[in-house]
Amino acid sequence: MRRDAGRRAPAENGPDAMRMPGRRILVVGTSGSGKTTTARRLARALGYVHVELDALHWGPDWTPAPDAVFRHRVHEATSGRCWVVDGNFTRVRDIVWPVADTVVWLDYPLPVILGRLLRRTARRVFLRERLWSGNRESLWRLFTADSIILWALKTYRRRRREYAELLARPEYQHLRAIRLRSPTQAEAWLQAVAAVASDTRARDSPVTLEAP
Repeated sequence: MRRDAGRRAPAENGPDAMRMPGRRILVVGTSGSGKTTTARRLARALGYVHVELDALHWGPDWTPAPDAVFRHRVHEATSGRCWVVDGNFTRVRDIVWPVADTVVWLDYPLPVILGRLLRRTARRVFLRERLWSGNRESLWRLFTADSIILWALKTYRRRRREYAELLARPEYQHLRAIRLRSPTQAEAWLQAVAAVASDTRARDSPVTLEAP
């Protein structure tokens, strides 16, 4: 399979839906695309460590960790052989991207993103879900400059342009790019990866999901 297959816009069951990841996987996408859920499922299917960058970044009362602390945490979390990291933080891109071998890009349409964000926020608010460091989302944040909805609207186009440009750079040509255009395609891909991993374990072989 050609290395540049991940650069093209795939059909619903196109080349990216058939590609297998490596051992150090980064999941990226606009806020609300489902990065953490996808990364968690992928890590569970492969038996890898799951690292959520938000959990390393946020302290109590939505206080961000100092840069030095955050970078140290990320460096430590990605020092292992097999992991799945989710998050868009540019401040640690120079740590994660060079050592990753796969980028899974959840590139969904904006209406899908907004619908997911609204449902997620409503669930977190009304169920009082605890997030990183005991933080909780609240309705009032939706109407402030920190609104996650506003953030998604402001960054959606920039993220799409940014990731396309990053994956075309020479320094990132070592990365296997898997660009998933819809939740349906992502679900099919996750199921395919899980099936390969399960079959590999059933044959008592090490889990190796290198693309041909």
